[in-house]
Amino acid sequence: MKLKGKTAIITGGTSGIGKATALRFAEEGADLVITGRRVSLGKAVEAECSSKGVRCVFVEADHSKVEDCQRVVDIAIKEFGHIDILFNNAGIVTKGTAETTTDEVWQSTMDINITAVWRMSKLVLPHMKKQGKGVIVNNGSDWSVVASKDALPYIVSKGAVGLMTKAMAMDHARDGIRVNAVCPGDTFVDRWMEKGYFEDSDPVTLEQAIKEASEFIPMGRFGKPEEIANAVLFLASDESSYVTGHLLLVDGGNTAQ
Repeated sequence: MKLKGKTAIITGGTSGIGKATALRFAEEGADLVITGRRVSLGKAVEAECSSKGVRCVFVEADHSKVEDCQRVVDIAIKEFGHIDILFNNAGIVTKGTAETTTDEVWQSTMDINITAVWRMSKLVLPHMKKQGKGVIVNNGSDWSVVASKDALPYIVSKGAVGLMTKAMAMDHARDGIRVNAVCPGDTFVDRWMEKGYFEDSDPVTLEQAIKEASEFIPMGRFGKPEEIANAVLFLASDESSYVTGHLLLVDGGNTAQ
């Protein structure tokens, strides 16, 4: 019960890494506020987490909206009285080069992947400072530290998450607040199977994913959401009490090559 007595906010907690982290936190005793835009999925995760003996509240929220971010934090304080952990997980995947990226794609990527991370952190920091402790974990990417092709807006946003993590860690270390980022490599999540997740492409098939992973990832496979959740748990728990400003790569060795 590494998180017993703690309250955590997990943005984008209805599927994939967010859902896996919510379930992992619940197993370790944390009460939860999870957010997302898909109500049916959110309610299902809320029920699954609650079945583990903790309190879990789902809040429908679009983190590109200032009022939704504020509402999430207000509900967390109203329901639980304190916020110990924030996992800034909500994000979108976008493609494009500097030439092909539209203004709309650029802005939506920055709104969700970087501005919302700053805004949610800004809103919880006063509560954490008041209690003299807290942990913020941002969801970065292996592309927070290296680049690739045809994903400019996404890579820029995740690079910004990496440096914002370090800057916030420096600003708030003496406040008793630790700020780190988990940086997953390619992780096989359920939304990959949905048409339209990668713009207008067809759904990724399991066979395609396995073949692609075996060709370019040293460990020969994509990661699992549960493996990323375990890394988030480490950064959120007291087991990492002397770790701040760190970007924890969980990428099957991808950035080592």
